[in-house]
Amino acid sequence: MSTDRPALKVRRLQDIDVKSKRVIVRVDYNVPMKGGKVVDNRRIRETLPTLKHLLDAGAKVTLVSHLGRPKGKPEEKYSLRPVAPELQKLLGRPVAFCDECVGPKAEAASGALKGGSVLLLENLRFHPGEEGDDAGFAKQLSKHGEVFIQDAFGTLHRAHASTAGIPKHLPGGIGFLVQKELEFLDRAMGNPERPFLAILGGAKVSDKIGVLLKLLERVDSVIIGGGMAYTFLHAQGVSIGKSLLEKDKLGDAQSIVEKAYSRNIQCLLPADHIAVKEIKPEADRVVTQAMAIAPDLIGVDIGPHTLEIFAGEIAKAKTIFWNGPMGVFEMEPFAKGTIEVAKALAKATKRGATTIVGGGDSLAAVDLAKVGTQLSHCSTGGGASLELLEGKVLPGLAALAC
Repeated sequence: MSTDRPALKVRRLQDIDVKSKRVIVRVDYNVPMKGGKVVDNRRIRETLPTLKHLLDAGAKVTLVSHLGRPKGKPEEKYSLRPVAPELQKLLGRPVAFCDECVGPKAEAASGALKGGSVLLLENLRFHPGEEGDDAGFAKQLSKHGEVFIQDAFGTLHRAHASTAGIPKHLPGGIGFLVQKELEFLDRAMGNPERPFLAILGGAKVSDKIGVLLKLLERVDSVIIGGGMAYTFLHAQGVSIGKSLLEKDKLGDAQSIVEKAYSRNIQCLLPADHIAVKEIKPEADRVVTQAMAIAPDLIGVDIGPHTLEIFAGEIAKAKTIFWNGPMGVFEMEPFAKGTIEVAKALAKATKRGATTIVGGGDSLAAVDLAKVGTQLSHCSTGGGASLELLEGKVLPGLAALAC
């Protein structure tokens, strides 16, 4: 694939002898919770092929994951305990849970596993050593197995103890979920069917500069929406009222527009907006008549004319990559633009286009639009997929290089 990313050779699960072995699997069970229950099990479901392969081989499987941002100490609302019954239901076999991830209690729990059984350990981020990539913490985690399998695509861009540290102590490779993510993105981005369209939204330009610059080397057109669009508009001399603005990124926004123009790449920005005086669901909504937003208003979604333009561009594309919502979609009155873009992608898939959604808020938007099963690929990792597209070496993969 031509992503300018150095080629890394890593072993795959199917090439590793796991028969009857003690196996640590890094999964990404950072799933939405409500009332102590899992409300979206997509990330759990995606790990089932890897787990079933291991269990069929009689492996003794210990799962490690993070959940939320508990800042290095235990917080009940971030406990992984509710994940165990959800996984048990999906897997169709018992899943044990231990309320520690390192130390004598956790080691005794993993040591007692019999072939074909599963244990889920407590949240890795209850310990500061996880995000600090602490060597001692990684060594403690490695005591749970003889082999390490990395199946948490959404954490590959993090140099943490469970991603970059454990492989220093154990042989290992990548599970089926990581394989699927890498192969799909490589195939779609390395040799895309054209026209190739990128749709980028979300709040901050700073989060997307690198990937935008890299995508401009590959795409035929780009759509920029969401909060980041207002910085691009301001850089073009358009009034954006009180909308979100990253003043220190105006130069970057301008250079991206200029680069697109010099490469004859169409760069589409919102032509009208839904705007309010306060970001509240009950706020009175104003549809602007053009790109400009009045001084006392805040842009919260793309307008109807913009939606028509964006949908038309989506309808022409053969390969589409989307990352980031078109507005404040968490509030129902400002979600229409994002939902309609998701539906336009579903229509594009139906007529044969390859559609890729790059994780994060985009996945939530796809679920809100109820079109998740109608797209070509929904990535489980937003940050990881963006860094992969930028051509960066992901620490979780580099640690497994052989």
